[in-house]
Order: sequence, then C-alpha cells, then structure tokens
Amino acid sequence: MPDLSPKGVLCLVGGGEWQSECEQFDKELLELADSHEVVVLPTAAAYEMPERAVKNAQSHFSRLGAVVKGVMVLNRQDAMNKRYADEVAEAQFIYLSGGSPLHLRSVLKDSLVYGAMLYAYKRGAVLAGSSAGGMVLTDPMADPRGGAFTVGLGLISSLAFVPHFESYPSERKDRTLRLATKSVGILGVTEGCCVMRLQDGTFTERGKHGASAFLNGKPCTIEQVASNVVIDTSKSSLYIS
Repeated sequence: MPDLSPKGVLCLVGGGEWQSECEQFDKELLELADSHEVVVLPTAAAYEMPERAVKNAQSHFSRLGAVVKGVMVLNRQDAMNKRYADEVAEAQFIYLSGGSPLHLRSVLKDSLVYGAMLYAYKRGAVLAGSSAGGMVLTDPMADPRGGAFTVGLGLISSLAFVPHFESYPSERKDRTLRLATKSVGILGVTEGCCVMRLQDGTFTERGKHGASAFLNGKPCTIEQVASNVVIDTSKSSLYIS
C-alpha cells in the first residue's frame, strides 16, 4: 500500500533553478532540511555538461551559506552504485537538476539510488526537482516530445507536472489538458516558482511568478489538485542500508 505519511518535504520547481529569484524558497528549503549541505544529482543533464550544473548549484547555495555535494549519477551503472546510493540516503536535502526527463527516468527507474532517494525523503529529507527533475517524480509524466503522457517514476501519482509553464506551447498545453483523465491533475509551474508539499501533506506555492492547476482540463485551485495526489514511497525498499 502507498505510504501516505513520509516525513520529508517535496518541492517541484518550474525551471530556472539556482537563479537569484529562487533564493527565497531555497533558503526556506535549507531551513526545512535543517542542513547546510545540498546533494545535487545532475543526472538529467548528463549530456549537457553536468559538471557545470553542479558548479551553478555551488555558486547559488554558497550565497545562502550552504555547500553543495555533486553526486555524479549519470548512467544506469552509476544508479546501481552502492556508494552513490549511500551518499543520497544520508542526505538531508536532495536536488535533481533539469535536463532530459526521459534520460533521468531511464537511469533512476528501479535503481538503488532511486530507492535511497525515497528512503531519505521518507525519513525526513527535502527532495527537490527542477523541470525534468520534477517531471519524472510524477505518474503520469507529461511527455516533453508533444504533451501527451508517459510513465514516470510514480513517487507522486494522479498528478502531472509541467515546468516552464509560461512558455509551454499552446498546442501542447491543449493536448495535455485534453488527454488528462478526471483523476489526473495538472500542475503548471513557471520558472522561478515552485510548489512544495509540506510534512503535513499541504501544498503551497512559492516564488514571484505563479502556478496553475487543472482538473478535468479546467482551471482549479492547487488545493483541489492536491486532494487527489497519492505519495508512494514503497520503492524505498530498493535501497538496503
């Protein structure tokens, strides 16, 4: 059965991670994590200079008084590496970068590192994902190739997350909303904005732009979308500490 009471905080960022407009909610996430270290997985950026993603995170979080540890899980072999999984499992704040959600899904699916990520979140860590890093956590997952749906990792079910919503092409948006069933909410989040799921299960918006929510293809409140969401950390069993 799905575990409905994880102790951690989830954060879905609409893109533009580690920019100045994200500083306020990233400070809040550091406080919620009660940690000055952020573990960054640049997996989704494996073919887009992942080392640069880690450096960008280091520069951003250093201004907030925190340090960044890059865990270079770039392929399937890395995702099954026990040492990397242990580093993720011990983290209080885990951040998945943007990039390719399809690559990220193929690397993390049913892996030790994904299990470790859920293990950490279940015991109280902050788990943040920006753009692709957030998309892959849902099931269904909005397919970036055209706006239809594909399978995600399923930590969050009955929800599809659409980042960069301010620039989401209208024809793709129409397709996404049209194909969503009555039981699947859509959460569209702009760059520099995020939606957090707090420890008590409530959803809250942060950032200066905005988030849009839809049910049955029609606009609704974030609270209405949140009421359908199921959080499933059962895959944490993939990790054996």
